[in-house]
Amino acid sequence: MPKRRKSLNSVDKQRDRDPQQQSSPECYEGERLDNVLANLLKSVELAKLSKTGQLPEKIWIKQQFAIGVNDVTRVLERMPPSEGKRDVPTKEVANSPLRRAPLVPLQAVLLASDCSPQLLSKHIPILASSRNVPVIFVKDKKGGSLRLGELVNLKTAIAIGVKDKGSCINRAIDEVLLGQATSH
Repeated sequence: MPKRRKSLNSVDKQRDRDPQQQSSPECYEGERLDNVLANLLKSVELAKLSKTGQLPEKIWIKQQFAIGVNDVTRVLERMPPSEGKRDVPTKEVANSPLRRAPLVPLQAVLLASDCSPQLLSKHIPILASSRNVPVIFVKDKKGGSLRLGELVNLKTAIAIGVKDKGSCINRAIDEVLLGQATSH
């Protein structure tokens, strides 16, 4: 007897709904989102002014952020699973036979919670939590991906990982995370 496709799809849709993304204090929207993104944009501009060397803007942005679902996923997968600490063992990365660039861990991930289809980014919160990286959900009437794209001078960005490099961008993210922790 053939399986019912309709009932399986409705079960999948119910399972795909993430209650954490729907009505969580971690989801930034409205005026709260405007304030957070304005502070981040100011810190990005300040960091651009204080950057050392004359790197092109696109390369500099790539050094500060992991941009896009694939790039964020790749960086998170290369980070070791957390055991209560966020330090990355640099010896293992340096002695790697693949000779990749040194791994810069992510401080936080900004994720557009209203992206379509949801399956594009559904794995990121799970992967980030296994690496002890906080996820900041962004939701906007115009589209969270449009607002995140403005941050890195792109049209859209579903996911942006902020690399932990000790810059003023990281201090702005620390303020957001501190505000998030006190609101719980």
